[in-house]
Amino acid sequence: MESYYDPDDLARFGEVGDHKPELYEAFNRWYSDTMAEGALPKKTKALIAMAVAHAVQCPYCIDAWAVGARNAGSSMDEITEALHVASAIRGGATLVHGVQAINAMERD
Repeated sequence: MESYYDPDDLARFGEVGDHKPELYEAFNRWYSDTMAEGALPKKTKALIAMAVAHAVQCPYCIDAWAVGARNAGSSMDEITEALHVASAIRGGATLVHGVQAINAMERD
């Protein structure tokens, strides 16, 4: 089945920097520094990244960070719980925006 997203494209990510390499390099430094061991261990950051990847629905990020979380030592139970946390926050955010619909309906 064809898909808009091709898993092989993840390996081509570097091509994004071909025309503005200084910006791409700056992003990569920031990204690496962000994901490095710090106040949060790499395993925790990998679980956060994997959960956020699902919440923003980026197939490339999901592929990369599901493997990243596993490689950082996350169990399937931890990955599943992180997914449920992301889902709960996304679901709650959807519901709380229901107030906007209520406001719209109550306007004169």
